[in-house]
Amino acid sequence: MTDHILIENPEAMPHVQVIRFNRPEKKNAITRAMYVRMTEALQAADQNPLIHVTAFLGTEGCFSAGNDMADFLAFAMGGAMGTEALDFLNALASATKPLVSGVDGLAIGIGTTIHMHCDLTIASDRSVFKTPFVDLALVPEAASSLIAPRVMGHQRAFALLAAGEAFSAAEAKESGLIWRVTAPEAVKAETLLAATKLAAKPPEALKIARDLIRGSSHDILSRIYEETGHFEAQLRSAEARAAFDAFVKRK
Repeated sequence: MTDHILIENPEAMPHVQVIRFNRPEKKNAITRAMYVRMTEALQAADQNPLIHVTAFLGTEGCFSAGNDMADFLAFAMGGAMGTEALDFLNALASATKPLVSGVDGLAIGIGTTIHMHCDLTIASDRSVFKTPFVDLALVPEAASSLIAPRVMGHQRAFALLAAGEAFSAAEAKESGLIWRVTAPEAVKAETLLAATKLAAKPPEALKIARDLIRGSSHDILSRIYEETGHFEAQLRSAEARAAFDAFVKRK
């Protein structure tokens, strides 16, 4: 459903595009259709000279619980994976304009790794960042296996991506995963304020500065494809089926 992702261009912020998760009944778990909607929005922003910044937001108490498990289960049982998630990751890593994000509550799987591609992330003090990839017999995605060690160092990256340890907002800030911690009721306002301040800066100078800071995206895109190959192979593995069976039974 396209209304599970809301694309907003607030009148008071004419140069800001907001991508908002809107599936709270499923903890904003991301379906293939939602990935398509977000990819289209990112690509449109890159082509629209009036859009200077894109901001990601979730709903109260939840940014995103990650990929919809029904898609994983369908692929594990022999269905087609589709390219929707990969297309989104490519668009995310290739975005030419600043990305900011605001997190309140749960940020699981890609709900965590998406922020590694954002330039500024604000999180509420009740937010929790967790990537249970290995617990589901899967592997890191979104080039997180490359970006996280650069940002956080090996041990904290390993704790997040391999050991599956949960990070509080304070721990995420200390590790460099996010920029600022605030109260839950202030996340939206502070995120949009940060986006508005960036959008008011000279766009070409901001683009050059961002490109210099981030460096080439070639290695990021290469790692996304490498991770995806392992991810899809693991989804079809016997240990993944066992992990998914255990997950379904817990539900």
